[in-house]
Amino acid sequence: MGKLFGTDGARGIVGTELDVNLALKIGASTARILKNDKDKLTFLVASDTRISKDILKFALASGVLSENANIIDLGVIPTPAISYLIKKYKADGGFVISASHNPSEYNGIKVFNNEGYKLADELEEKIEEIILNDFELTKEVNKVGTYETAVNAKKDYVNYLKNTIDSDLHKLNIGVDTANGAAYETAEMLFKSLKANFHIINNNPNGLNINDKAGSTHLEGLQKFVIDNHLDCGIAFDGDADRCLLVDELGNVVDGDKIM
Repeated sequence: MGKLFGTDGARGIVGTELDVNLALKIGASTARILKNDKDKLTFLVASDTRISKDILKFALASGVLSENANIIDLGVIPTPAISYLIKKYKADGGFVISASHNPSEYNGIKVFNNEGYKLADELEEKIEEIILNDFELTKEVNKVGTYETAVNAKKDYVNYLKNTIDSDLHKLNIGVDTANGAAYETAEMLFKSLKANFHIINNNPNGLNINDKAGSTHLEGLQKFVIDNHLDCGIAFDGDADRCLLVDELGNVVDGDKIM
């Protein structure tokens, strides 16, 4: 484990352990390390709903653009979406601005390669080396990348998820807890497309309430909701929706590892 990157990217309290200067350096050094024979690299960037998402995202994007690489902004979308969309959009890598299940004062930066997997440890170490040893931005101001917003990112991701299921869910009454996080829009889109009878809670993010007594780390709210409303099951996402936990009609936690 390096000095900047832990087991799941760079993460910490915003303003102290993770700030705009570090985000800019991570963006620029990642683009610099991953340069290859292509004329210009393209990276995707996504985030969850934390209030700090934009200052970190735009700082990171500025670093990428300074290295003559392009950025496509996916907006607020689950972390697994970037793994899928990197390949669909033929990007060279991607970033997710998120601190997963942690409270809103935390944030993080996860880096992905062109196959949609987390960046290899040796590449993270090279990025750290650039950042920690007299980092300087490229001074070629006439050679910068472009920034654009992906209009159909959520739709493309939800369509992919829908196509992994061979039937609709119209017979089920489902409770869904999005933790006021990254799945607050895509979860509704998905369950509508699957014709499920669903009821969403904790899907009004304000930048500060992500994971706040909600989602997969606080199942008690969903358990009560399922029991009180006589639902068949409940699904709780974490902040960046790269994991979920389920409860049955009695509010019991379902262990996915034991399902055959």
